[in-house]
Amino acid sequence: MSRLPAVSLFPALAVGFCLTGLLLCAPLASAQNKSKAKAEPTVAEQALLDMEQAFSRMDAKRLKALLPAVKGHPLAGWGEYWELRARLESASNDEIRDFLKRHAGSYVEDRLRADWLLLLGKVSDWTNFEAEYPLYRMRDDRELACLHSLATFVRTGKKLSDDEVQQVRDNWWRLRQKDDGCTQAVAALHQAKLIPAQDIWRKVRLAVEFNRPETARQALMMVDSHGDAQLKAVFRDPMAFLKSNPKASGEWLTLALSRAARPHTEAAAQWLKANGQRLTASQRNWAWGAVGREAAMDLSDKAVSYFNEVSRAADLTDEMLAWQARAALRQADSPLWPVVLSAIEAMSPEAQRDTTWVYWQARTLLALHTRNDDPDVIKARAMLQRIAGIDGFYEQLALHALGQAVTIPPRPASPTQEQMNQVRQNPSLKRALMAIQMGLRGPGVREWNYGTSLVDAEGKSGKLSPELMHAAAYLAYENQVWDRSIFVSERSGMMDVELRFPRPYLNEVMERCREINLDPAVVYGLIRQESRFIINARSSVGASGLMQVMPATARWTAKRLGMQNFQVDQLNRQDVNIQIGTGFLKIVLNHFQGQLPLTAAAYNAGPGRARKWRQGPVLEAAIWAENIPFSETRDYVKKVVANANVYGAMISGAPQRVVDRLGTVGPSTNSSDEGSDIP
Repeated sequence: MSRLPAVSLFPALAVGFCLTGLLLCAPLASAQNKSKAKAEPTVAEQALLDMEQAFSRMDAKRLKALLPAVKGHPLAGWGEYWELRARLESASNDEIRDFLKRHAGSYVEDRLRADWLLLLGKVSDWTNFEAEYPLYRMRDDRELACLHSLATFVRTGKKLSDDEVQQVRDNWWRLRQKDDGCTQAVAALHQAKLIPAQDIWRKVRLAVEFNRPETARQALMMVDSHGDAQLKAVFRDPMAFLKSNPKASGEWLTLALSRAARPHTEAAAQWLKANGQRLTASQRNWAWGAVGREAAMDLSDKAVSYFNEVSRAADLTDEMLAWQARAALRQADSPLWPVVLSAIEAMSPEAQRDTTWVYWQARTLLALHTRNDDPDVIKARAMLQRIAGIDGFYEQLALHALGQAVTIPPRPASPTQEQMNQVRQNPSLKRALMAIQMGLRGPGVREWNYGTSLVDAEGKSGKLSPELMHAAAYLAYENQVWDRSIFVSERSGMMDVELRFPRPYLNEVMERCREINLDPAVVYGLIRQESRFIINARSSVGASGLMQVMPATARWTAKRLGMQNFQVDQLNRQDVNIQIGTGFLKIVLNHFQGQLPLTAAAYNAGPGRARKWRQGPVLEAAIWAENIPFSETRDYVKKVVANANVYGAMISGAPQRVVDRLGTVGPSTNSSDEGSDIP
C-alpha cells in the first residue's frame, strides 16, 4: 500500500464551513467533531420511546396505557397514531376521521389515511375509499395504486385503459412479498379477462425463484385452486417433482425447473436438454434463463452456453438478462461484446436507463466500432456524457471513458435566509429533527423524507423545490444529522459536495489514519456506505457503530491490536469504533495486497467469499465487481470505491481517476492467503 499523501484540506474545512450571508458559521464550524451530551429523556419522551417498542409488538394494551403520558408533547401525534393503528380494524370511521382532522397536514395523518385505505380496499368499501384517496398525499404505495385502479374498475365497469391494467400488473410483479391490494386488483381484472392466466403464472414463477412460498400460493390460487400440494412438492424437492410427474403441465415443469436451477443447476440443464420438448418455447426460454442466471451467479463458465439455448430474449426477465450480460463480460480472453449488447437491448426501457447498463452499452458500442465518425461511436459518447459525473461508480467510469477525472465542483450558491427560515419552520422537518435527537430515528427519518421528498412546501403531493431541498440539507448538516443531509442533497439535484459527502469526526479519523498508514478517503468512503455516519447504527445481523463492526470481528481485531479489556458494547463509542474498524480494514486491505474492490467485498461479505469470488480469469475490476453474486455486496463495492474517489479529491485537492482504485482482479499469487484466519 502506498504511503499516505500529504493532507491539504480546503481552507474553509479547517473549521467547518460558513453559509454566505447567514449566521450559521458557528454551529457548522463545530459540527465536525463535537459530540452532544445526551440528556435524560423526559417522562413524555420516555413514554414515546416505550410506545415505539410496544407498537413493534402491536401491544395495544400497553399503547393505551402509555398514551396519556405523551399528551402535549410536540410528537404526541406519533403516540396517537401508534395507539390507533394497533386497533384500526375495530375503530369507527368517525374516530379515524377525527384523528385525520386533528393531525391535518402531518405525516401521521397521511400515514394513517394510507393504512385506512388499505383496510377499506380489503373490505371493498369503495365509497369511503374513493372519498379518501384524493386526500392521500404520499402516493408511494404500490398496493394503494392497485386498489385505486380497482376502485375505478368497480365504479366504471371495464373502462380501465390498457396502460392502467399494465400498471396494476407491473406493480404486482414488483411486489415480492405477499400482499392484499395488488392481488385483489389482479384477481378482479383476471376474472374480467383483462389479465391473462400467463401473467399470473409469471408471478408464481417469480415467487418460486425467490423462495416466497406464500406469495406463490396466493397467486397460484387464481389459476389453479387445487395446486397447493403440487406447489409444496416443488418447494420441497423440485428435481424429485420433475422425475415423478411425467404428465405435469408445462407451467408446473417450468416452476420446478426455476426452483431446481438454484441448488441443482447442472441437473436442471440436463433435464431441459432431454425433456425440453415438453415445454412451450416461451416456457423453455424462461427455464434456460433461470438456469443461465444461476450458473452466472455461481461464476460458472457454462452460463453463456446455457443462455445460448434461449431462442427469444423477450421471454426473459430483466434480472436474467442482466446476468447474461454479466456472464458475457466475464469471459477470460475478452468480453463477448455482441452478447452484452443483445442482452441490454432486450431489457425493459426502465432497466436500460440504469446507469449500469447505459455505461456497458456505451462501452460495448465503442468496442464494436472504432471509427470516430461511426453513428454508434457518436451514440456511445452521447450516452457517456449523459451519465458522467462524480456521484456514482458508473458515473465516474463514464468520466474516465471521456478522458476526465473526478474533481470537486464549485459549491452552489448558499441558501438564502428566507429559504433557511422556510425549512426551519417546516413542521415535518421540525418533528423529524426532534424525533431523531431524542432517539426515535425511524419516525424521524420518515418525517424527514415525507417533508422533503413526498410533499412540497405547501403540503401537496410532490417534493420540495431544489433550492429548498438544498436548504434542508444545510439544516440537517447544521444539526449533525449526516444521513439526512446526504439523502436530501442527492435528491436536490444540486451538487454540494460538502453536504453530500460530509466528514464528521475529522480529527479522529485523520489522526488514526496517520497512525496506521491508512488512506482516510477509503475510511470515509466505507463509513458513508456502512452507516451514513450514524454513531449508534445497528444492522439486522448485529453489526454496530460508524464502521458497522460485527461482535466476533471486533473481539478478534481488538486481540490483534493488543487492546486490553475490550467489551463489545464499546463499539457504540465513536473512538473505539473507529479504532477497531480501521484496524480491521487495514488488516483486510493488507491481506488483499491493497486492492480496494476485494477489500470492500471482504468487509461486507467476509474474506472467505471475496477469496472465492476472485477465482477464475483475471478481470478488469469493474467487470469483476459487476459479477459479484450478492446484490448487496455488488452495490456496496461500487459505492465504496466511488465514495473513496470523491473523498480522495476532497482531502488531497487533486483530481482522482476511478481506475486508479480498481486495477484488475484475479486469483492470488500468494499461497498464504487461503489460510488466513480473518473472520
